[in-house]
Amino acid sequence: MGGFTEAVQERVRAARAALAAALEADDAYQVAVAQDELDDAVRIARAHGIDDDPGAEVGAGEGTGADGGPVTSASGT
Repeated sequence: MGGFTEAVQERVRAARAALAAALEADDAYQVAVAQDELDDAVRIARAHGIDDDPGAEVGAGEGTGADGGPVTSASGT
């Protein structure tokens, strides 16, 4: 795996972790910022044919939906 691919995948992982933390903290502003970062990271990954779901480390059903919006688990955690 090349350095660029690894960097993009790490950016996606970090953005997912930031989104999960913001959702856990129930911080609407940080959720918006983290979602924006995740959307951008995923867009870049997809534009370059990079797997944007390497292990899906978001946790308990959290991530982005087909429309790019946040998706959380049914339990709300």
